[in-house]
Amino acid sequence: MKAVPIHISQAGAFIREHHRHSLPPVGGKFAIGVADDEGHLLGVAVCGRPVARRLDDGHTLEILRVCTTGTPNVNSFLYARARKIARLLGYERVITYTLQSESGASLRAAGACATATVAAGPWSRPSRPRAGQPVYTAPKVRWEF
Repeated sequence: MKAVPIHISQAGAFIREHHRHSLPPVGGKFAIGVADDEGHLLGVAVCGRPVARRLDDGHTLEILRVCTTGTPNVNSFLYARARKIARLLGYERVITYTLQSESGASLRAAGACATATVAAGPWSRPSRPRAGQPVYTAPKVRWEF
């Protein structure tokens, strides 16, 4: 398995096809992929500015979405590679979120620590309605590298 460059729109298409509960993020700063020796895409990660405005300090990068085909070790590979790229770009902090119902094993394997629990929504606002994704109303765990 190896890291491959990928466009955010390609990552979005992969997420639409393979992610079990989330839609692709609207944008991002960069995306990375993981391919097998034959070049078949096994997973993608999209990274960008933190969604939470109070965390968007210019020194924090959020791993917005990670999606794989289920191949072992691809999740932790993507998290570790995203963290490495973030550090090379000068980011001091890398965060991401999981549902509270998810184990976070891939994040721990990549060196992340759970730092906070984020209560369930409502996340919608009249100026920015968030309908269609049940994950917006589920409690989450914030992880930090």
